[in-house]
Amino acid sequence: MADSNRRGEDAADERDDQVTDDVVEGDEEDEPVSRGGTATRARKRAEAADSRPKAKSETGRVGIFGRFGRFFREVVAELRKVIWPTRNELLTYTAVVVVFVAVVLAIVTGLDFAFGRGVLWVFGG
Repeated sequence: MADSNRRGEDAADERDDQVTDDVVEGDEEDEPVSRGGTATRARKRAEAADSRPKAKSETGRVGIFGRFGRFFREVVAELRKVIWPTRNELLTYTAVVVVFVAVVLAIVTGLDFAFGRGVLWVFGG
């Protein structure tokens, strides 16, 4: 009987290990973050930026300056997440865009010329 209980506990422990294998432990103060989808941090860090006291009027609504302040804080937070290109990458991207625009411009100019000639030919001009 003791062996069957022991085996039952071992099986339960193995099941617990399988369940916890699907979870990645974050920092000590963070909650576990599941694998799969996008890489995210626990909510505690994301909520930390919003934990600042908000300027509320007596009616419970946030004032205009509070809204502007929150907007600018969020803009700065988003700009910190941006991965800025290096100078070489920027020059390469710029060249690609200029070449693409030139090709599309040539195609549109050719089609405009062809349709213009076609309309003049059909309606006589």
